[in-house]
Parts: sequence; structure tokens; C-alpha cells
Amino acid sequence: MLRLPGTYRAQGDTFLLIRALRRSGGAQGCRVLDVGTGGGALALSAVRAGARSVTAVDLSRLSLITTRLNSLLHRARVELRHGDLFDPVRGRRFDLVLANPPYVPSRSDVLPRRGPGRAWDAGRDGRAVIERICDDVAAVLVDGGRLLMVHSALADEDRTVQRLRDRGFRAAVVDRAPEPFGPVMRRRAALLRSRGLLRPDQDHEELVVVEARR
Repeated sequence: MLRLPGTYRAQGDTFLLIRALRRSGGAQGCRVLDVGTGGGALALSAVRAGARSVTAVDLSRLSLITTRLNSLLHRARVELRHGDLFDPVRGRRFDLVLANPPYVPSRSDVLPRRGPGRAWDAGRDGRAVIERICDDVAAVLVDGGRLLMVHSALADEDRTVQRLRDRGFRAAVVDRAPEPFGPVMRRRAALLRSRGLLRPDQDHEELVVVEARR
């Protein structure tokens, strides 16, 4: 996979979500939306899994350029849309939505407007974007459609599952895996320990995949 400077590098969370996609029956014949596509790793995985169509959305034009280059390199047909979460596809319906949103707790609830921090900063509780997805995803899913979303357990998977259930979904955690701290988490570890989110000796987080069916 190509990665232009300043774009999100596919790592453990991306690979965990790809694993969950395969375990859940894949994307064969599905109209797939990859929201917050980054470099396009999830979108390309959906194409390889036999999706009928794949649409990738991102707020970063640089990320969309990266996804375009990767789709050309791998000869994968991916439709690109620029904008914020579901806004670019309002009025359309999908069978499957894939999401790897920002989820790292940050110093402030004010989210960055530009720069690489947009890919991980998610407010003081790490849920600023997760909750928007929970609240709005029903509008782009067909009846019986699915959401697969990955985030850190630090952002409280129980709240994610309950929020989706409150909105009429059948939701559960379907996969999880430990992940060693990367550069962002190492820089932020002292802050998270001061909030009681990390143990003093903790050097990894747990990633979870939540599946929700409409």
C-alpha cells in the first residue's frame, strides 16, 4: 500500500477490522461504504472480498488522493467522495458500512481542523466521532444492513454497543485484540494515566470491533 506523507498508516486497528469483516461473512455482493477511508486499506479489502460496489469517504483530500493511487495500483474500482462522514452520500443506501474513526482521548474536546491529528484525536473521552457514527449510520443503511466499527476499549465499547441498541440496532462486540502503544499513545500515556484510563505499567491497549445490524 502506498502512503503519502501526512496520511494515516494502516496498522493494528485496520487489520483487526479486516479480520472481523472476513469472519462475519465478508462483503460478497454488498454495496460498501468505507467512511474515513484514510489510505484506502479497508476499501480495497472490500473490493477483494467481492463487494458489488465500494464508496470511500474522507474529509482529507490527501487521503482521497492516496486511496485513488492505491486503487489504481491494485486495479480496484473505488468511488471517492470528499466530505464529513455521511454527508457526501446522503440519500444513498449501503449494505455494509466500515468505520475506523478517530478514537484516541485528547486534551480537549476541540477537534483539530487540519493536520494528521484529525486521524486520531477524538475529544476528552475519545468518543466525539464514534457517537456521530452511532447516531447517523442508520440513515445510510438498508434494512438488514450492517456496521462494522473498530475503536479502542479506552473509548468504552459498552457505551458504543448501548448507543447503537438505543437506536434500534442489534449490536455486540465481535472481535478484540491487544495492540502495543504506537507513537501517539506513547506520547499521550502520561495524560491518560492522570485520568485513570491507563494502569501505571500499561504499555498496550485493547482494540474492539463492534458489529451492528439494522
